[in-house]
Amino acid sequence: MSTLKDVARQAGVSIATVSHVLNNSKAVSPGVRRRVLAAVKAVDYRRNRVARSLRTGQSYTLGLIVPDLTNPFFPELAQAVENRARALGYALLLIDASSNPQTELAGLQLLAEHGVDGVIWIPISDQLPDDLPFPVVVVDRPLANVDGVYADHHQGGVLLAQYAHKLGHRRVGLLLGPQSLASARLRREGFWQAANGKLEIVWEQEVPFSLHLPTPALELFSSQAVSLIVSASDVVAIAALRALDEAGISVPEEVSLLGFDDIPWASLVRPALSTVRQPLATMGERAVAKLLERIQNPEQVISQEVFEVELVERHSAHSLKRSRS
Repeated sequence: MSTLKDVARQAGVSIATVSHVLNNSKAVSPGVRRRVLAAVKAVDYRRNRVARSLRTGQSYTLGLIVPDLTNPFFPELAQAVENRARALGYALLLIDASSNPQTELAGLQLLAEHGVDGVIWIPISDQLPDDLPFPVVVVDRPLANVDGVYADHHQGGVLLAQYAHKLGHRRVGLLLGPQSLASARLRREGFWQAANGKLEIVWEQEVPFSLHLPTPALELFSSQAVSLIVSASDVVAIAALRALDEAGISVPEEVSLLGFDDIPWASLVRPALSTVRQPLATMGERAVAKLLERIQNPEQVISQEVFEVELVERHSAHSLKRSRS
């Protein structure tokens, strides 16, 4: 097998310079970096991760725990995390909690047994264990006592209420996400705040972030008491779109529909969903960066990064102002 010495000889640089390039541990000129990477390929060098771990005390492996991989929000986020981790020389172990707290706990134990350096976690609930054996960065679910990366859920709720008012809607229904989660509570609070005095919230129904809506939600659709339904997520909106179609209620002609997240499916369903976009790729990349910062500086102050969201207008919400003119 080729060694660092072989790479250094091929590139005409020192072994230390090769190490700095491969580990991103020190800045080198673009020309030197290109020479080293070309030499790595030329001599077919493969890094020995076991030897590296023994030398540094790190496994160069990160964990990622997501609530449910059947929800397309999480695979998109996972892809961003994996791409960034791999670019920085880290492997990623992925755990699907399957919306089950016991599976989630078992996943944590498995990651600990594999000696991961840290974990990026989208938890099922707002309650985290006190004795985690590794650094953690929480994504999407705001928590005060741990590093976090998440979108401005409150502002997202505000944007949806403002948009509903702009379109001329007055009577709306809310399909709320699980109120045990801070993200879902913040979206509701933002909507209520901006709706005050402008919109009448006729009904609210808590639902899981799932493509299957509970019976109480389906029964509300048949009443047709609202002109607009605001959904907790795009997945919930897609479930509502299907249920409304099965009930013979057309979207947006008879009832308008709004989502949240802007997953890839949002633009593929018909009508395409108007929704609030979270910057998932950026959030995934920043989660990796923040976790590595925590690994390198365990005593640093806990910090939260909140990303702006934006309204995406498509075709699932109908303007009542235009229809009345």
